[in-house]
Amino acid sequence: MDAITFLRNDHESVLGMLESLERGRGTGDAELRTRKDLVTSLVMAESQHEAIEEQFFWPTVRRVLPDGDDLADRAVSQEDSAKELLQQMEESGAGSPEFELALDRFIPAARAHIEFEQSQVWPRLQSAQSSDELERLGAKMQAAKKFAPTRPHPDTPSAPAALKSAGLLAALVDKARDFVTGRRAQQPPTPPPT
Repeated sequence: MDAITFLRNDHESVLGMLESLERGRGTGDAELRTRKDLVTSLVMAESQHEAIEEQFFWPTVRRVLPDGDDLADRAVSQEDSAKELLQQMEESGAGSPEFELALDRFIPAARAHIEFEQSQVWPRLQSAQSSDELERLGAKMQAAKKFAPTRPHPDTPSAPAALKSAGLLAALVDKARDFVTGRRAQQPPTPPPT
């Protein structure tokens, strides 16, 4: 699967979760539990997605596109802000003012970030890279997903080298915590290729 298809599948999964979260604003115990579980799935999906992009996708954009540094800097800044909101949601109780405020800020920011990638970055990268190069990048990203963190780590530098070392350690700790706490059950399924 090429890099763009890999990222598009993740984006579609995230957009589906965002739509469900916008619709499900009930205050009953069952609704709040469902909402918290859905946010946990969102946090896991986004944490993995952003770590993979920061390790592989954005370095490629920086290397290949003439203004790749500007594009990647803008995207990584958006992703760093998103990590803080994801962490606030993860640490807050569903339905609490902190949770709802973080979610209300996250949803439009996530949509804007996805739109930025899909409309401004992807077409240019597709023009600058061969399909074979995009396939190789996609294969690396797919393989890395198994080893990506499942929680946001806003204090971990977004530099690829830091993510490949500190990010791997964080991922191991995340996965152990997920197993012990049962959080692993909220891991969103890998979307099928489109």
